[in-house]
Amino acid sequence: MRKAFKYRLYPTRQQERALESMLDTHRHLYNRALGERKTAYETEKRTVKYAEQSAQLKAERLTNPFLAVTNFSSCQATLRRLDKAFQAFFRRVKSGAVGVGDAQRPGYPRFKGYNRFDSVEFPAHGDGCRFDEGTRKVYFQHVGHVKVKLHRATEGVIKTVSFKREADGWHVVLSCDLGSVAVAPSVNPAVGIDLGLKAFLVTDTGEAVQPPKFYRAAQAKLRRSQRAVSRAVKGSKRRRKVVDRLRSVHQHVTNQRRDFHHKTAHQLVNRFGLIACEDLNIRGIARSRLAKSTHDVAWGAFLNILESKAVEAGVQVIRVPPHNTTQMCSRCGCLPEVPKMLKDRVHDCVHCGYRTDRDQNAAQNILAIGVAYANRLGLSRQASGATCSALNSTVGFA
Repeated sequence: MRKAFKYRLYPTRQQERALESMLDTHRHLYNRALGERKTAYETEKRTVKYAEQSAQLKAERLTNPFLAVTNFSSCQATLRRLDKAFQAFFRRVKSGAVGVGDAQRPGYPRFKGYNRFDSVEFPAHGDGCRFDEGTRKVYFQHVGHVKVKLHRATEGVIKTVSFKREADGWHVVLSCDLGSVAVAPSVNPAVGIDLGLKAFLVTDTGEAVQPPKFYRAAQAKLRRSQRAVSRAVKGSKRRRKVVDRLRSVHQHVTNQRRDFHHKTAHQLVNRFGLIACEDLNIRGIARSRLAKSTHDVAWGAFLNILESKAVEAGVQVIRVPPHNTTQMCSRCGCLPEVPKMLKDRVHDCVHCGYRTDRDQNAAQNILAIGVAYANRLGLSRQASGATCSALNSTVGFA
């Protein structure tokens, strides 16, 4: 099992300039490697591979003073980053996923501007980098020992180290290998949750978590910051300053939303042993008139956090197909003669007379399907949500 630990860095001014210089060097390396691949294919119809560019890197470091003071393994990691981008591009082209969604469109790898390249990876701990938990400092080659805000202890063996530039400062990300961790299955009861916009989630017992709407609360501040950016002259110091202010507002909203997701997921995995939820087409909903609210709640990010916490807690997460979970009566299983509209917030079955909240009825249907999945497939409580999601089409509920 791999787990990442992210800590805030407090570099000196000299160290911050060194980090900026290293980041810019890696960005230029990425762009030059991309340009080489693009030119070779356009002029010679030849594909340049990672091995060829990695072999050229050693000779290039002899003539380029910026690459000479940069760790060799981290430069190779940047070239691998470009190679992964091309592999993903060719995979999407081969699958013919055109028009399926932004995540699946075979977009060609792009050249990175100043604000589009914010991290550098050191692929081996001890090679150009070292984290010392005792002194609470991390060492980067040609940068020095940088102070770390160690708000929690690391676990396992550190494998890779990355530093990242964000709007609120610099951060270090430690990827640790926890080994084969045996997690006892949870004995807590099962729950079905219905994700929505009026309520962030509703359980099958009727408990509701209200959406915090962080983005909508920050819209006034964002509007002022965006106007300041539009008034500033491009390339000026003032524009850089107001852009940083705008990024800080967006970063604050992101941090608030992530904190809310972590706390909500933590409460769920502590209380329940099986969590059934819908496998929503989030990208399709985000292209509707509900786009702003959908992006504000960020269901996809929440489900990823929930599944990662569930694996550590021995909790089973099952994603079920959303077809008819809202329309079907959870008591008698009948569908209404007139389908419920989005404005209809009460489920009132004309066949059995069952009346309850619309979202609670959906959560009860989701729980029933999720429990049926677990029973039919004989899944253990240690099964991950990703595994259960992949088996959706084999059970017969789709």
